[in-house]
Amino acid sequence: MRAMHVAHPGQALQAVDVALPPLAPEQVLVRVRACGVCRTDLHIADGELTGGKLPIIPGHEIVGEIAQLGARTAGFSVGQRVGVPWLGHTCGGCAYCRSGRENLCEAARFTGYHLDGGYAQYTVADARFCFPLPDAYSDAQAAPLLCAGLIGYRALRMAGAARALGIYGFGAAAHIVAQVARYQGQVVYAFTRPGDSEGQAFARELGAAWSGDAGERPPQPLDAAIIFAPAGALVPAALAVSAPGATVVCAGIHMSDIPSFPYRILWGERVVRSVANLTRRDGEEFLALAPKVPVRTEVETFALSEANEALDRLRQGRIRGAAVLLCGDEA
Repeated sequence: MRAMHVAHPGQALQAVDVALPPLAPEQVLVRVRACGVCRTDLHIADGELTGGKLPIIPGHEIVGEIAQLGARTAGFSVGQRVGVPWLGHTCGGCAYCRSGRENLCEAARFTGYHLDGGYAQYTVADARFCFPLPDAYSDAQAAPLLCAGLIGYRALRMAGAARALGIYGFGAAAHIVAQVARYQGQVVYAFTRPGDSEGQAFARELGAAWSGDAGERPPQPLDAAIIFAPAGALVPAALAVSAPGATVVCAGIHMSDIPSFPYRILWGERVVRSVANLTRRDGEEFLALAPKVPVRTEVETFALSEANEALDRLRQGRIRGAAVLLCGDEA
């Protein structure tokens, strides 16, 4: 099969021809049709996120059809469309797994980081961590739901019952979360890179009541803020415009260092917290909710061979919505 892999972080992805991956009894072989391009992929490619397997085939927003079933799989059939997310394996027996917090399992393995992912024509995945996908979405439209949607949904839940919600960094996850927040009756305030008039207009198209530069003050104090941009300086920026009791959620797996800030902007029972990974329950809940909103994903598509271009566009902030690779047999 054809694949794009990270061999040397900091260098371009390489196109390779590799054998189909072997299939373990609990796995399914998935013929990849589409794979979202996530900022985590960019962190891995740029060497900002280390500790994973190298070389690695990235990609953890995988949409495809089952080509073969392992001997110990259940609940799926050959030809069925499935989604493969970031969480690819957990131990199932630790205190975190037993208490519904499998996202914190110390033995967890992640797709496109520890396990080869979806920048390829085929991949294998543990059937227990795959999801059936709503019929309402095409392959390309469904791909961003599997990380931008799932992590965004978890971050939104961690933000609590916020009436005034700030979203920092209006990319793939934010454009989904804004729709869910509006569906829940929340007022959305969108913060973008300075001078990003296109991103600010996009946010308003999706129902944001206000949009502006990340350093600006919104029309009212925020009850909660979600930070998707990997910039630690946004934490004190969000705290400074938040109401007492507000929660600031850091939703990315990688962020630059948070600078020191005066205690007075944290005081008043404000909370700063991170979101780590996702659980299968998050996936089940969000994929059931998305068609009801209905969430509409806006995607820009690229051929598998154009993965470096897609990553570069993401690096420069030049993707409207989400980037998706089309990974069919002819890609």
